[in-house]
Amino acid sequence: MTAPIEGHVAPGFERVADVFAENFAQNGPYADIGASFAVYRRGECVVDLWGGYADRAATRPWQQDTLVNLWSTTKAVAAFCVALLIERGQLDYAGRVAAYWPAFAKAGKQDVTVAQLLSHEAGLPGFADPTSIDDLFEHDRCAARLAMQAPLWEPGTANGYHAVTYGFLASELVRRTDGRTLGRFLADELAGPLGADFHIGLARGLEARVAELVPPDQPADMSSVEMNPAMMLALGSPAMDPHRANTHAWRAAELPALNGHGSAQGIAKLYAAMLDPAGPCSPATVERMTAIAADRDDLVLGFNPRWGMGVAHNQGGMFGPHTATFGHSGWGGSFGCGDAARGIAIGYACNHMGPDLVGDPRATALCRAVFDDGR
Repeated sequence: MTAPIEGHVAPGFERVADVFAENFAQNGPYADIGASFAVYRRGECVVDLWGGYADRAATRPWQQDTLVNLWSTTKAVAAFCVALLIERGQLDYAGRVAAYWPAFAKAGKQDVTVAQLLSHEAGLPGFADPTSIDDLFEHDRCAARLAMQAPLWEPGTANGYHAVTYGFLASELVRRTDGRTLGRFLADELAGPLGADFHIGLARGLEARVAELVPPDQPADMSSVEMNPAMMLALGSPAMDPHRANTHAWRAAELPALNGHGSAQGIAKLYAAMLDPAGPCSPATVERMTAIAADRDDLVLGFNPRWGMGVAHNQGGMFGPHTATFGHSGWGGSFGCGDAARGIAIGYACNHMGPDLVGDPRATALCRAVFDDGR
């Protein structure tokens, strides 16, 4: 079935449109069903593409404003909210988390800094006690459990991807500093003023625009992987089920590590705003947000993401040829990234999940096409 593709590209970006179409034409676990892709260059939208279908049965064409669950692509947007509070002097990356959230000082975490929390160095990669997906919908309870939990390692001495817990930790920083939940803060202070179609905690009235998330055809086989304690907590407590993302309870919850709903335009517009010298955060704050805080192999991911304050750097080339590009990808393929030196901001959203936690080849091919002419 030929996928309908719409949108536009500026002169010089024609190769991007070709690669976007190729992602639909291929067969196998990375074939797009529905997707959108957007690029901003120094504040100007130079690529805005969407196509395919919002459901597996191909009955709903993907529209320009179609939303989809973006998994961990959400984490960078949560980091942008924290950065805005840094910009306003309400938070400090060097400050102790317990200064803002006193209960967090329990069990040897009294000296954990905001920077360590955001760079996955706090030693809380998952919940120590058995946890279900349903438990995640009770934010206060989850945050209280993390405040009491002992770190898996001495904070600051290692980093292990806080796959689920990152969202509760970042959200508590925002809530205890500003008073609003992170999802409300995002809507009021960033997404709303910027006109960025990105939501953490989806309003019921928007559900008609949401694409069905289609699980991977070939889920990653972890049976041969020797799981260290950090991996077991991060990936198993709780284990994720892609089907749950298609429920109202999931969409309505605020899970800033997992369930942002947005379009490629929404993702790219937020990154473009962070790169704008006249945007919500000054270049100095963005430089602090993207400064490398953890430069070692990650205990959960098995490679060195060079973590900044909630964003990763482009060591593996997923985000194009420039190592200083920062961003975050989501389970199954979606991602957002920004290249400050070139003023390039990119967003990609898709509903057919690939099998990878990171490193989806669709994303890699699209980024290469964006930078094809040496940009």
